[in-house]
Amino acid sequence: MILVTGATGHVGSELVRQLIERGEEVRALVRDPSKANKLPAAADVAVGDLEDLPSLLKAYQGADRIFLLVPGIDHKAAETALLAAKETGIGRIVYLSSYAVARTPLPPMGRWHQEREELIRASGIPATFLRPGGFMTNTFDWMQTLREGGYVLDPIGPGRAALIDPADIAAVAAVALIEDGHAGKAYTLTGNEALTVAEQVAIISAVIGREIAVRDIASPEEAVKFRYPNGAPPSLTAAIVEGLKSMRSDTQGLRTTTVQELLGRPPRSFREWCEINAGAFRQALEAQN
Repeated sequence: MILVTGATGHVGSELVRQLIERGEEVRALVRDPSKANKLPAAADVAVGDLEDLPSLLKAYQGADRIFLLVPGIDHKAAETALLAAKETGIGRIVYLSSYAVARTPLPPMGRWHQEREELIRASGIPATFLRPGGFMTNTFDWMQTLREGGYVLDPIGPGRAALIDPADIAAVAAVALIEDGHAGKAYTLTGNEALTVAEQVAIISAVIGREIAVRDIASPEEAVKFRYPNGAPPSLTAAIVEGLKSMRSDTQGLRTTTVQELLGRPPRSFREWCEINAGAFRQALEAQN
């Protein structure tokens, strides 16, 4: 059995679906049971929290592999999840890390994931690390300004990113969980086209047939204030500011061929993803009228 943490998120929900389609027995770990109705009926649902050892020991029973997604910026959840994994005899971990782990100099976001990777290695449990770049679903963060005024805020200007569909991350995770030969590997995952925010917005506009304005944000600090109007922890604020500065300076955009190599097909393009999710953007724009 495969246990999927973060099972109602963008990657986790896709992974549950794909594993079931491949005939695997899947248990989905959720904190909020009311969200479990979004999961396939064939999934076994366990209610628990990564910081609550008793709930994890119960959820892990009968599982031999885990997809591990750890929220937050501290390591308590990772440590508890690994303790439960060792006590219940888990034999394989696929951890959702970040491409920032391989960046030089190492940014705070990369350091947090690197430290978790080290914790997993120290556990002795065979593991695979998935290091994706930005998610295509991050564009859903634009919904507020689309509803309010039909525009998108751009904090990175000339910076480019090869966004990846979470469904492609899930497909790679499924391969690493089911097939042999991936233990000890770290896979950097990206889409196949590096786009600026303005180019992403232009693609969305073309797909839905509605004009969307792009407004530059004066500084990374302003972007943090917009995202966290009530304030964010200083360490998180510093990490976001540094990350946005790094993204603005990256005018090439990291791209890898890893998805193609592991799946035997190219990653989904941003336009293809927009066509699938066009309704959400249209609905946001219609809400302002």
